[in-house]
Amino acid sequence: MTEIKGPVCPSANALPTAEGAIQLAMEHLPITIHGARVLIIGFGRVGRITAQRFAALGARVTVAARKYEQLAWAQAMGFGGQQLEHLVGWLCGYDLVVNTVPALVLGRGELEDLKPDCLILDLASKPGGVDLSAAGDLGLTVVWALSLPGKVAPVTAGAAIKSTIYNMLRELGR
Repeated sequence: MTEIKGPVCPSANALPTAEGAIQLAMEHLPITIHGARVLIIGFGRVGRITAQRFAALGARVTVAARKYEQLAWAQAMGFGGQQLEHLVGWLCGYDLVVNTVPALVLGRGELEDLKPDCLILDLASKPGGVDLSAAGDLGLTVVWALSLPGKVAPVTAGAAIKSTIYNMLRELGR
């Protein structure tokens, strides 16, 4: 097994998660990432890196977040921004919606707004952020991509876990 050299950043598992999201989008979308309208829900570690990676491939990225500070950062980075509480009524133009929030944010009302061919990637840990029952009723494609780092980049994910454990032990003085 190859050992990862050098320091691993605290959000190291966010990188393979973002790359895995791109892989899934490329596998499931009938269009290229370049030019696609992509909504990233949540602008924490995973949301930030995912938005950057999709934009680097030419996607037109908008971020939906709860906090105004997160929206200000998203806009400063060149992304569109929308309050998370106001999703209903403006979701119909997206080709891809990527959720990173581990709480229900895409209920029936939001899902009814999406185009029938919109792909939804839920990167959030349990309980996830998509009403899967409603999405099924509406015929929407949802990929709940749990544990992406270990699936798409197991060596990198393992190195991140190792680094995190060692850092925690150092902080405890051991």
